[in-house]
Amino acid sequence: MQHDFPLAVEAPKSCTFVTRQLPTVTAEQRWKALEATHFNEFAFPAGLLYIDCLSDSGTTAMTDTQWAAMFLGDESYGRNKGYYILLDAFRDAFERGNDQKRLINYLRNGVDRDDVQKMMDEVYLVDCEGGFFNGGAFQLERPNTFILPQGRCAEALLFDVIKPLLARRFPGKVFTIPSNAHFDTTEGNIKQMGSVPRNLFHKELLFQVPEGGRYEKNPFKGDMDIEKLRQLIDAVGVENVPMIYTTVTNNSVCGQPVSMANMRAVAEIAHSYGLPYIMDGARWAENCYFIKMNEDGYRDKTIPEIAQEMFSYFDAVCASLKKNGHANMGGLLAFRDKGYFWKKFSEFNEDGTVKTDIGHLLKVRQISAYGNDSYGAMSGHDIMALAQGLYEEQRFEYQDERVRQCEYLAQGLHDAGVPVVLPAGGHGVYIDVDKFFDYKRGHESFAGQALSLEMIHRYGIRCSELGDFSMEYDLKTPEQQAEVCNVVRLAINRSQYSKQHMDYIIAAAAQLHRDRDTIPNLRITFGHNLPMRHFHAWLEPYEPAEEELCDR
Repeated sequence: MQHDFPLAVEAPKSCTFVTRQLPTVTAEQRWKALEATHFNEFAFPAGLLYIDCLSDSGTTAMTDTQWAAMFLGDESYGRNKGYYILLDAFRDAFERGNDQKRLINYLRNGVDRDDVQKMMDEVYLVDCEGGFFNGGAFQLERPNTFILPQGRCAEALLFDVIKPLLARRFPGKVFTIPSNAHFDTTEGNIKQMGSVPRNLFHKELLFQVPEGGRYEKNPFKGDMDIEKLRQLIDAVGVENVPMIYTTVTNNSVCGQPVSMANMRAVAEIAHSYGLPYIMDGARWAENCYFIKMNEDGYRDKTIPEIAQEMFSYFDAVCASLKKNGHANMGGLLAFRDKGYFWKKFSEFNEDGTVKTDIGHLLKVRQISAYGNDSYGAMSGHDIMALAQGLYEEQRFEYQDERVRQCEYLAQGLHDAGVPVVLPAGGHGVYIDVDKFFDYKRGHESFAGQALSLEMIHRYGIRCSELGDFSMEYDLKTPEQQAEVCNVVRLAINRSQYSKQHMDYIIAAAAQLHRDRDTIPNLRITFGHNLPMRHFHAWLEPYEPAEEELCDR
């Protein structure tokens, strides 16, 4: 009997049970709102938009299993049940590969009610050590896992604690923290610590477009430039580099993935100097997907297996789990038990015993700023949604559908003449601003921000400028200016948008590209020097000069 009946189209993998109706809004109404909010895209009312591509952070449409898990949330102040489930979900996702326990099913199946001894033996009182997530007595003795509401809280916790520690050890010293590219909030936190962020990637490779616009294999444009890293360490001195970062995927470099080989090589360099290697792991699962599909030796491995190896190269992870936690809230700071991070930032007596454990310093700050360590400013139901979301992100079918949706948008824009970075990353598509304007607009014009605002004004689509304005090109040194990518990001919310949404974006961006000479320049009227100014600065438009126009 025949059982294979192929079609030229794929079978659907999800369906929608809840929809949100959107109001009809005129361009005139949106312009009035832009004026009232000082042309700051973050201040623009979301209720006046058709499509919001500002960020993929916390904008996920969660699955039915996540909504069901929320009903199992425990709002207890101390050691709620979800705390144990979430820590073990971290172990499953990041450390165990395919050998996962999925303790979340204990709550689904009522084990917490029907078998107290089983819960005590396998959930509540389990001692474990040696990884990122100590358990039981070891999490009390050597805390190394810190639950937080989002990624920038994890960054703030990290740098708020490290700043006075380094200042006390090395008064007056300015440190440099290299990365394949820090995102805006990471860079902002590093600057507020008094240190210098550096972004070391292959910029010459990033904006290359292959013939026909398609790569046979992803070239991993998010990789750290190893030679630049060595040169930087030699130039500033290893004693002035407290840690090395890698962002996966590389958000500031247009969401491009990082190869396993590159992370392995950077880890070897960091550890050869005794430096901790830190992962910004906001999009860890998407990066694992790219490795599986494009790096030799990984095609037959699962996303959990790839994650297990990837995390093994790092000494600490700082992550917004509002991305690859498939959840609306969640963040994480964790470091390897007794690893390079712990050794670098703890203090020891002459006999080698611990004088001050960095984990306890972080825990004190966590409790004072975000609440008890077992909830970290998250509700019990958000903890359960995040725990289930970590499993959603490990599904190959989900990641495949998501990445291909981003690539559909990128190819559609490319085919319509809109210059974009190719191939697409895993969470969005990035417009090449300089090429969009035929290299006629200077850095001082903030033309990328103007492009983004006109997408709001004309078509009700909000983007995110991640170039000269938000990355503070005018406030950087010449070396740092060379590391800025002048782009506008179209972030794609997880599990939310359809092909119709993508086609509308393509049509709108293509028309705006044809009308690009009608896009104004912008000047900053307030907040020019504020940290992370794009969140709160005011702008006003002005007409571009004749020589800045493309079609005259």
